[in-house]
Amino acid sequence: MSSNISFATASREFQKGQYGQALATLNRLLEIQPDGRTYALLARTLHKVDMKAEAATVFDLAARHEDAHATEYRREAMKLHFECGNDDEALLVGKRLLEKAPADPDVAYVLASIFLKRGKRDIIEGLRKPLINSSDPRHLVLAAKLLTDSADDENNLLTTEKALQRAPRNNVVRSAYLAFAREINDYAIIERHQPIIEAAIAKGDTAFMEAEAAWLNLVWCGDERINTMAVANTPTVAPEMTARRRRMPVHQAEKVRIGYLSSDFWEDHATMKLLRRILEQHDRSRFDVHLFCYTAPKHLLDGHDRSGWGQITRVADMSDPEAAATIRNSKIDILVDLKGHTKDGRPGILNYLAAPIQVAWLGFPGSTVKTDLDYVIGDRFVLPESSKPFYHEKFCRLPDTYQPNDPVNRPPLQPLSRKELNLPEDRFLFASFNHNRKISPRAIELWARILKRAPDSCLLLLAVSERARENILSKFRSEGIAADRIIFTPKVNYDRHLNRVGAADIGLDTFPYNGHTTTSEQLWGGLPVISLKGTNFASRVSESLLHAMGLPELVTEDQDGYVELAVACYENPQMVAAYRAKLEQNRLIAPLFDAERFRAHLEAAYETMLERAKAGLEPDHFDVPALPVRTTPFQ
Repeated sequence: MSSNISFATASREFQKGQYGQALATLNRLLEIQPDGRTYALLARTLHKVDMKAEAATVFDLAARHEDAHATEYRREAMKLHFECGNDDEALLVGKRLLEKAPADPDVAYVLASIFLKRGKRDIIEGLRKPLINSSDPRHLVLAAKLLTDSADDENNLLTTEKALQRAPRNNVVRSAYLAFAREINDYAIIERHQPIIEAAIAKGDTAFMEAEAAWLNLVWCGDERINTMAVANTPTVAPEMTARRRRMPVHQAEKVRIGYLSSDFWEDHATMKLLRRILEQHDRSRFDVHLFCYTAPKHLLDGHDRSGWGQITRVADMSDPEAAATIRNSKIDILVDLKGHTKDGRPGILNYLAAPIQVAWLGFPGSTVKTDLDYVIGDRFVLPESSKPFYHEKFCRLPDTYQPNDPVNRPPLQPLSRKELNLPEDRFLFASFNHNRKISPRAIELWARILKRAPDSCLLLLAVSERARENILSKFRSEGIAADRIIFTPKVNYDRHLNRVGAADIGLDTFPYNGHTTTSEQLWGGLPVISLKGTNFASRVSESLLHAMGLPELVTEDQDGYVELAVACYENPQMVAAYRAKLEQNRLIAPLFDAERFRAHLEAAYETMLERAKAGLEPDHFDVPALPVRTTPFQ
């Protein structure tokens, strides 16, 4: 009886705020009654007198008694260990709790916070859903930090949806919500929320655009003025830094020292499918080629020989200033950033005096805002005169197209038949092999118009995820197109992909974000692609490629023209046959796949940049003169 009275006494002292007396009572009580509830009350009392670390330890002791409240005691111990910065102890307790309470948001919060701090994002995924479903604002903030770039990650959409419910007027959250909706083609969300974004922009309310990643902005926006506003997590470079960098001496060595900066230096990446032959062909008597590589280690385990691409220097584990110093110490004359504001890009390296001449090319189809650059390499299609006000970089325009292509390292064409691909042999087959996120609502509306006027046709699409497939079909049904008119094909290896594209009759490009590497792959594989004249770099790429292939007639002036040309191809098989014959005739002659010609133009561009710098001239716009077009096939 006396022990019960003593516990009751300690409880009353705790409730009255008499913490010193309660501690004394509890310490005496533990000598005769060392049970879970006594330790727990002692822990709560220690917490009240700001002895959190000690309280956490005592909650651990309380939990060891494994009474009905042991899980609660462990939860409190975990939270206090975490608050005190004792991550190892918090992790140890949290892992035990996770087995019994996998949906507990407090447990998820502590574990996810620790794993995030330690860079172990790969083991956090299962912890996100409890955070999303929690009513604690801190939990939702952490869930937002755990957003991924996976198209199949439904938790991305759930997180931003929950956040938007709490802040329905917050267009930063709305933009993120839309970005994840586009990843799975959720057109209901897009059609509901996109007009709100567009209305805000029309009113001049554009501050929220700064929180959007530039490459995600290009997926939906063809307005160059708006594109330059999307600069998430991009620090501004001071003008005096640019002036100081341009005063750096270009080296008077016998060879021009070219540096390429990228995370894509591995054989199977789309960038290397385009660029590899140029790197191999660089004139080593005039150019010393260096690759500054921050490619993920997992992509460097394929055993491929990269020695022919240039001298490779790893900068992956360096900070931006350290990487810039490494490049500077390598005495690079011209540094070419191949990533820009694309996923995994590190354009910030260029903001630390890396090289006297700095150039953007190939990776990001637009202005690399807030980055210390002198030039952007393009052509007259992707960088027309009207685009100059929207770029801080000066235009270096190549004569044919900005996009290199590698005809040598591509696998030989051995076209697959429709029977081999399990495709209908008695239907006209339109196709788009672009990533699903590029399929805008307006693109589907135009494709539906085409299919209605081409009754014996089907449309072949790439299937990125099951959710995307369902949403695309739903949108087509809403436009009056039966689901059996849409055929989905999975991702396949590169060889098989190149050999399957020609099984379709006509390719239909996406907008406002065109096919880029995808379009050149289709043209190489023998599939004519109908495109639409664009309004920014990303929406003009197919126009550039089609001109370089000798098929400018496949670029339409407007959306009605796009539909009419597609329908005309359906109604006139001889048109399709003529386009395909022209592709076959031009494949080994036209500039698009002439890597030797492209390399010569690119090297001429570099020499012009260097000559201006040596003469003390500021960067300025210039066009590279064209070499004569070949008349015999290249090898």
